[in-house]
Amino acid sequence: MEPGNRTSILGFLLLGFSQDSKHQPLLFGLFLLMLVVTVLGNLLIILAISSHAHLHTPMYFFLSNLSLADICFISTTIPKMLQDIKTQSYSITFAGCITQMYFFMVFGGMDTLLLTWMAYDRFVAICHPLHYPVIMNPRLCGLLVLVSWCISLSCALIQTLLMLRLSFCTRRVVAHFYCELAQVLVLACSDKFINYTLLYVVTALLGFVPLSGILFSYMQIVSSILKIPSTGGRYKAFSTCGSHLTVVSLFYGTGLGVYLSSDASSSSWKGMVASVMYTVVTPMLNPFIYSLRNTDIKRALQSLLGFKLHVQ
Repeated sequence: MEPGNRTSILGFLLLGFSQDSKHQPLLFGLFLLMLVVTVLGNLLIILAISSHAHLHTPMYFFLSNLSLADICFISTTIPKMLQDIKTQSYSITFAGCITQMYFFMVFGGMDTLLLTWMAYDRFVAICHPLHYPVIMNPRLCGLLVLVSWCISLSCALIQTLLMLRLSFCTRRVVAHFYCELAQVLVLACSDKFINYTLLYVVTALLGFVPLSGILFSYMQIVSSILKIPSTGGRYKAFSTCGSHLTVVSLFYGTGLGVYLSSDASSSSWKGMVASVMYTVVTPMLNPFIYSLRNTDIKRALQSLLGFKLHVQ
């Protein structure tokens, strides 16, 4: 089909949140602020962990990798959005769309897997404390991160390669602020059965399976914590998991809601808001959530920045 072949030249039009010029300065300032806060906050977490030897533990190793993934995750979408607002040009080439889609899925997949390993780390630390140094050794931690990269890169590559086989006709308007896979699939006029099948398989692999692992880990954690005789001991154990549970709830609650929407073409504004929650807000809040009640991180940041932080 000839019209479909021309898509690689014409590309797509990203609608974004609003085409109204009155809203553009507010949107630009808001998302620029969130981008800067996210990058700086996560960079500080990485620097604080890497520069203090007492933070070279499995929990903080996974946290530093999560911070790196979050920086890359938000950088795949927001800079392009800011450029669109600044230039008032909301077009994106087919190659640019596929590239953005690929890296978005890579770093989104890394987030889900790293959150899973962090839950497993807390499970071992609380349920098997005597065996923790043996089980969560540096080799295993490095292997888990390496496996996460391999799975994320492979899943993203297969999905983007399958997008290349599709034909796109005259309707090339993406009702989103970035090239979101489900929204782009709606625009294809060729057979999409394989693409949708793979989308649900990958969603299960990088969504439901990790979430099931996290839920199982916390069921075991809660069971172990309730057996602790002292109230102070139970509170201390619960406090080490609260930050992770908050991030998991934000990320999975909004992320899975977007990809499991029954109709990707409906309620596009609500879908974009949900996408902002897990692509922008969650990465931005992660440094604050993980360091809010973490004395070790606070002291490391105090040493790094050179001024005193309030430590509870």
